[in-house]
Amino acid sequence: MTSPPPVEIEELFPELREHAATAIRLHPRPGEPGVDDSSVGGPLRWPAGEPWPYCTDQDHYVDQLLTPDTVRRTRRVYAAAKARATATGQKYTLTEAEQAEVPEFDYTEPLALAKQPIALVPVAQLYRHDVPDLDLGGPPDADLLQVLWCPLDHPDTGYQPRVELRWRRVADIHGQLDPAPEPVVVNENYLPTPCVVHPEPVREHQYADLLPENLKTRLYAWEKQSGHSYQNDFSLAPGWKVGGFANWSLSDWQPVDCTACGTPMTLLLTADSGARTGSQRWRATGESADAPMNPVDVLIGRGYALYVFACPTSAAHPAATAMQ
Repeated sequence: MTSPPPVEIEELFPELREHAATAIRLHPRPGEPGVDDSSVGGPLRWPAGEPWPYCTDQDHYVDQLLTPDTVRRTRRVYAAAKARATATGQKYTLTEAEQAEVPEFDYTEPLALAKQPIALVPVAQLYRHDVPDLDLGGPPDADLLQVLWCPLDHPDTGYQPRVELRWRRVADIHGQLDPAPEPVVVNENYLPTPCVVHPEPVREHQYADLLPENLKTRLYAWEKQSGHSYQNDFSLAPGWKVGGFANWSLSDWQPVDCTACGTPMTLLLTADSGARTGSQRWRATGESADAPMNPVDVLIGRGYALYVFACPTSAAHPAATAMQ
């Protein structure tokens, strides 16, 4: 799990306790989760009689479209080639047979396919018993959270996938939808590789620019003297996580208010392009240096994170997102 902090920052700056929160690092790793497991990108516990959600927008931004099967096959080929190079010490390259299995770099399925209804893809499934230290939001008796998104860019959401949330009571789920529909085409960056998760609560502190000015000034002075970095070592854990705080380094802070009722929204999930930053502080104990940086195979923008927000007043209100 996560390495301990180099110093106890709240003992040095007690007022940081007022700007702290618990986040659950998910530590996703490729595996074969089932519908009864918490997962990232794994199958969802979906009622047999409930229709699967589709995106029916006609204005997706599309550049390259691939089928889910093509994306998965390509990932398997590259993973096998990498493993072979690591095992033999030889140059990383594809065999002729492997090259025949992957599409050309500029290949795309017909762009018109994006006009069809697009089945949403599973992004995360979290059972409350796996994250007991965190409120998943939604109805008070809900014990299962499911996150899905449309695997294509939406101009009206800042060229991001559009997210939908489902909160459920497991006792109310009857039967299992099998198989779940798949989209005819995807942006390969938005098709998660199924991962098992290893939830871990960590202590986070507010993004530096949102702290009171006096506290921020003292932290900056302490950084120069100590050689530590508040933002990298004590503030925000990298990777996929539930709860905690958002990083606003790309756009500066912006309010995220519910479009249905105007209430300030709550950060629910972080979908990250990487598992860790360059700081050793957040590296999991015992994790090897060659552990995958992006086990989920999701890429947000040019390597950013997608923050998913939920309305605290009603589970029926739409989710919001911010790319940072």
